[in-house]
Amino acid sequence: MTSLQCDCTERLQSKFDYLRSQLNDLSAFKQIYRYAFDFARDKDQRSLDIDTAKSMLALLLGRTWALFSAFYQFLEQSKYRVMNKDQWFNVLEFSRTVLADLSNYDEDGAWPVLLDEFVEWQKARQSS
Repeated sequence: MTSLQCDCTERLQSKFDYLRSQLNDLSAFKQIYRYAFDFARDKDQRSLDIDTAKSMLALLLGRTWALFSAFYQFLEQSKYRVMNKDQWFNVLEFSRTVLADLSNYDEDGAWPVLLDEFVEWQKARQSS
């Protein structure tokens, strides 16, 4: 609250519009998203447990990423119990660059296996 020059809840409330605008700025949001990983993980762990990752992804991408609900369902039924930092960072990049119909997904790209498996799972769902 110090960096926002807020010493009470009323001043903090007056900053909400500014803070919301930061979520719409791509560069600022990327910094917030990256910070969220370290904020949410247990300090003695290098990864986020999958339930925490799902909750944080819901907060950060749930309203803006067209494939979020499908990705959430994939994580629910997957073998993954943790999400590492590389996977976390790549989920944001994937959400920004890959179309909802997955038509521009490059199977030979350098995506983490987690995202390759999600695409395979989603395409199987779409074809059935």
